[in-house]
Amino acid sequence: MSGHAPWTDPRLRAAWARADWGAILREYRRATGLTQRALEPLVGMPQPHISAIESGRRHVRTADVRQRITCGLQVPAELRAAGQHPAYATWDPDPELHERVARAHQAGRIDLATADRIGAVLARHRRDEDDDLGVVLWPVVRAQLDTVTRLLPGASGPVADRLLLLAAEHAHWLSWVAWQARQSAASLAWLDAAHGWAVDGGHPDMASWTYRVRAWYTLRRADPVRALRIAEAARTQPGLSPAAGAVAAHTAAMAAASVGERDRARRYADEALDLALRAPDEEARPGWLYWLTPARARLQAADTLYACRDWAGAAAGLREALAGLEGCPRDRAHYEARLADSLRRV
Repeated sequence: MSGHAPWTDPRLRAAWARADWGAILREYRRATGLTQRALEPLVGMPQPHISAIESGRRHVRTADVRQRITCGLQVPAELRAAGQHPAYATWDPDPELHERVARAHQAGRIDLATADRIGAVLARHRRDEDDDLGVVLWPVVRAQLDTVTRLLPGASGPVADRLLLLAAEHAHWLSWVAWQARQSAASLAWLDAAHGWAVDGGHPDMASWTYRVRAWYTLRRADPVRALRIAEAARTQPGLSPAAGAVAAHTAAMAAASVGERDRARRYADEALDLALRAPDEEARPGWLYWLTPARARLQAADTLYACRDWAGAAAGLREALAGLEGCPRDRAHYEARLADSLRRV
């Protein structure tokens, strides 16, 4: 196992973000399968001291012990930076990010190993947000974004485009977590950054996705006319993959239902379901659309019927699709509530 491999683990990264040294040791051992005795030579402490820190009977108070743990466990650079940079504790993006992006596409060669690792970590963090770890991991993801954008001035051509997509994915994640934390201004600022970087890097799926997310935010702010306009921009983005087209069409369907255009909403819902069922397996679709399974696509179609006040159709569709939804307790609770309400109204 390489030194950085355990640090892709979300629980370990969350423990680091909390600066919980006992949890860091416990989660590191869980991720690696090491015993406390095997940890001794890595951190330069005897097993009884390790046990006392893990149990909370002893606290890590000195810089020397913190440094021994940090170096011994090979904490990645972006995590070490996360606890030191004041910008990572704020919600808003800082101008330095945009300055780095502005210097992209210059001639240069870089090592993409760091970017590959950070991309894999972000893929796990997308799922972590579903488990309410988003706010805890905020400074970590913000530090990851800094690491990615520092590579841009030395990148060119397809490499720079790839890094811009990774930066946009991070900015979208930060936008979503900020929205969940009711930081709406910061959320929109991060979404603007994500959209600009997606366009600059030539990534229509991500550009469409940022429009789709903005439309969803706007629906939640009870402005369906504007949401429909934005969702149409997401839906009509040229060059979309089936998965990206599906989620854009679904959002347009929900917005159309919200303004009372039920026939239009049904057409978009049919379009969304057809595209979703034609989308490739998870490995071959955009990484942020990992959740778009056939069961979820059918739940979204039923949700559109609910929004159109077709209670019987919604109940039938929700009941059938819920049987195929695996995990995702938060989403299951949402759709089960929709089903119960539909059944009351039939």
